[in-house]
Amino acid sequence: MFTGIIQGLGQITALPGDRLKISLCPGALGPILSDLAIGDSIAVDGVCLTAEEIETDGFMATVSPETLARSTLGKAAVSATYVNLESSLRVGGKVGGHFVTGHVDGIGALTHRRQTDQAWELAFAPPAELIDPWRKFLGRFLVSKGSITVNGISLTIADCDPLGDWFTVAVIPHTYGETNLQYLELGSWVNLEGDVLAKYVARLLNQSGDHASSEISLDFLAENGYV
Repeated sequence: MFTGIIQGLGQITALPGDRLKISLCPGALGPILSDLAIGDSIAVDGVCLTAEEIETDGFMATVSPETLARSTLGKAAVSATYVNLESSLRVGGKVGGHFVTGHVDGIGALTHRRQTDQAWELAFAPPAELIDPWRKFLGRFLVSKGSITVNGISLTIADCDPLGDWFTVAVIPHTYGETNLQYLELGSWVNLEGDVLAKYVARLLNQSGDHASSEISLDFLAENGYV
């Protein structure tokens, strides 16, 4: 479990046998390596990996074929130069963002970027070849003012398409400057994870396809422990 608060950046080097080496940038050495142990979970661009070997400048992890297929970790040509890193949440630790599982729901592409006086406005939509998995696993969980994880970063959706085919976020300068959002180009791919609470609610409602099969009411929420 993670919170979407990035602790530093790193770079990935592919190794034989679906193994990756994540070399840490100087600012990440202390926050990441200070208490990292073999077997610990760490989020790499929002993907939960297990540290199998630890070196003075980084760590090694094995990535399954499913993870490579469902995330940007195996797609260096279309993703950012650096990856965002976050250690797993410790009991009693601060939850500065929202609960993040490290399980990617879909891949999005940066379609728009605009700098304002207070923030960077970014828009994301599915790459043309990945529209179907986006709609199946992610789009129905996009809600205006709801939570979204972009490359492991906890963000708030500013606006979204009613059908869930795109969304926008406003990123404060601190977050933009401390994460790999600054290295994205238009068209760059990012890992996306929807709000886990929304998934549980959808499951509770027996949601199937793109539409809920029942209505939410105050009585329903009270009966199921939400009020």
